[in-house]
Amino acid sequence: MIKKVRAYSSMLYFYMRKEGEKMFNPFVPHGNFKWVVIDGREREIGDSLFKLGIKVLYTEKCADLYDAISFHPDILLHPLGDGEIIVAPNVTPEFIHKLKLIGLKVKIGQTFLKRNYPYDIAYNVARLGNTAFHNLKYTDPVLRESLERKGVKFLNVRQGYTKCNMAIIDDNSFITSDKGIFEVAVDNGFEALLIEPGGVFLKGFEYGFIGGAMGLIGEKKLAVTGVFKSHKNYEKIIEFLYKKGIEIVYLTFKQIKDIGSIIPLI
Repeated sequence: MIKKVRAYSSMLYFYMRKEGEKMFNPFVPHGNFKWVVIDGREREIGDSLFKLGIKVLYTEKCADLYDAISFHPDILLHPLGDGEIIVAPNVTPEFIHKLKLIGLKVKIGQTFLKRNYPYDIAYNVARLGNTAFHNLKYTDPVLRESLERKGVKFLNVRQGYTKCNMAIIDDNSFITSDKGIFEVAVDNGFEALLIEPGGVFLKGFEYGFIGGAMGLIGEKKLAVTGVFKSHKNYEKIIEFLYKKGIEIVYLTFKQIKDIGSIIPLI
């Protein structure tokens, strides 16, 4: 009986602790980290990251997706934190092997990615602190369960390309061009900058998304694939980042480009 009481007390403490503390969010790295994952075609951007002392893992093409996003890491995978990562079951075995070689524990999702929306969004989940944003109708069930077991709460939004459309600045703030995401976030106490769509290059499309054009490479250090000057809201973006104390690292001096995010690992 004493053993049962102690076990119950330990479980109760575990859940109370989980409720009150911030879980580690891989999209907002604190301190040093070793690796990022980026689109396997983006060698110039990878070289710039390498010069900053960051090791780069390149994705491999998922043949079941249309070309523009077929290498995008925020489509193919989702970092769970604590050395775990979840990947779509139809990524290449070679890429899974690469993830394991750098020390990650790989979990395979349930949802096979397919060419057309919304069957390509299952892993495109954005996270701020203990909160995940996604269109829950299409979230991969293995991913959702894995995050919920870590104490992450989900907020439903209509936008399926959620991570693509959220440039995460810290655990409480982001930039987006999606009004629906903006309204849900603000209603739940997050700070967001709403910008106009466009101004982000994505081959084959009128424009890409701002979240896919950058990623944090330090607690207050944001790596961007190009310069913001092509965006209508250039000044608002710079002002918002300045207010948040963010150092901007330009990886090229071309137009900002959606490459499926720069995602920290390890």
